[in-house]
Amino acid sequence: MTLLQRLEIQHPIFLAPMAGVSTPQLAAEVSGMGGLGSLGLGASSVETARKQIQETQVLTSGPFQVNFFCHQPGQNPAEISQRWIQYLSPEFAKFGAVPPAELQCIYPSFLDHDDFLQLVLDTRPRAVSFHFGIPHPHQIQQLRQADIITMVSATNLAEAREIEAAGVNVIIAQGIEAGGHRGIFNPHMDGAMQTSDLVQLIKQHCTLPVVASGGIMNGQQAKIMLQLGAEAVQLGTAFVQCKTSAANAAYRSALFDHPLTQITDSISGRPARGLVNHWQTRIDLPERPQVAAYPYAYDLAKQLNALANQHGDSGYGAFWAGSNVAQIREMEAQELMHQLVLEMGQ
Repeated sequence: MTLLQRLEIQHPIFLAPMAGVSTPQLAAEVSGMGGLGSLGLGASSVETARKQIQETQVLTSGPFQVNFFCHQPGQNPAEISQRWIQYLSPEFAKFGAVPPAELQCIYPSFLDHDDFLQLVLDTRPRAVSFHFGIPHPHQIQQLRQADIITMVSATNLAEAREIEAAGVNVIIAQGIEAGGHRGIFNPHMDGAMQTSDLVQLIKQHCTLPVVASGGIMNGQQAKIMLQLGAEAVQLGTAFVQCKTSAANAAYRSALFDHPLTQITDSISGRPARGLVNHWQTRIDLPERPQVAAYPYAYDLAKQLNALANQHGDSGYGAFWAGSNVAQIREMEAQELMHQLVLEMGQ
């Protein structure tokens, strides 16, 4: 049985699960057009995640995936955290404010407890994917017993091999071109492989289905990935501009007006590719100290962004985007899906 048959989808097109941007409406639109919609739930509480899943199930009878973070419990040494707070103090001062005295762990990990696991078992989405690592063995076992397809992001061959050995069903091959957070298991070690190279390498050494993710903006690029051995492709940046995404007006405008990207770990404490803004031009200087751990650094970044927005400055936003964002097209989700299918010759 092919991956598409197992997922019960018509076209090999996945919507990337973008936390903070994906919505039930966008997921339902992609699923309704024969692709695999998605919900990025890594930043959600159990209650909020349940509401999003149930809303998506009302909007579509089609399959979709949900996504969670599997980051290791972050150690956040006080001295590193305080140096980071002090380093960003001048940015807060520009708006007449002071930063918080302490940083909070704002995002739980799927590994922390089984509350999110039970949510998935209760709601039964067709697939569940993971970023930053692999779930516990008992979590994978229970998901498989429930016939829920499991998928994990890999940025190199070593991660892909661990994913396969863990009994996961699908490898998401995330190339360096991808927008948003790098799925690296070790935040201090990134091989930075291009998507096309990564797909080929994993296909040579692993037997699991591979989904190509990173830098794919049109059907021609998607078709190349399929020819290299990928069973499907995953697109995120191309869909951020859709009206049914949760991206704000400043984010949408920047996608078209300032389509240059750079990877930084200053925003969240983990490397992520986004549109160049204040983080890359004002914060990522040669004398920058070590960033606070993920997701503690994200707590500080979100507070700074909220403060700046109150003063009409959107330059501290986490405007995640892939390296090919300049190729973005202004289309709604159904139209974009239709165009991708035509370009892929599906």
